[in-house]
Amino acid sequence: MTDNARARKLADRIQVVVAETLDRRIKDPRLGFVTITDARVTGDLREATVFYTVYGDDEERAASAAALESAKGVLRSEVGRQTGVRFTPSLAFVPDALPDNARTIEDLLDKARAKDAEVREVSTGAKYAGEADPYRKPEDDEDEASDPADKNEGPASA
Repeated sequence: MTDNARARKLADRIQVVVAETLDRRIKDPRLGFVTITDARVTGDLREATVFYTVYGDDEERAASAAALESAKGVLRSEVGRQTGVRFTPSLAFVPDALPDNARTIEDLLDKARAKDAEVREVSTGAKYAGEADPYRKPEDDEDEASDPADKNEGPASA
């Protein structure tokens, strides 16, 4: 039986330990501006996935990924030392897709704003196809009710 609360607490602790260790102890020049965004631990507490983002271009991302892979042993031993669990989970580093997804959403929103502006520009000066207000008014209903032709339209009497 798995304890999800314990796995979540361990994941939160791993995130903090890895971030602090990267900041204070790892001095790899390939390691760029790395931010640990999330950590997830499996239910059996054997494997931890650490999500990260790197500020920079693709070359800096690749260099930071290599630096994280080379520092995996030091980070795992530090996680084991600071968490005190019986079995230290193995660490897997995965680049977080959140910034890419956010960039895609921003691009889509920009396209939608451009289309809205285009529609707004085309619709300026446009006129209605029929009347400006196509709905009946209460005074229109009274005029129709007083029509003698409408009085003959009732249910047929036998």
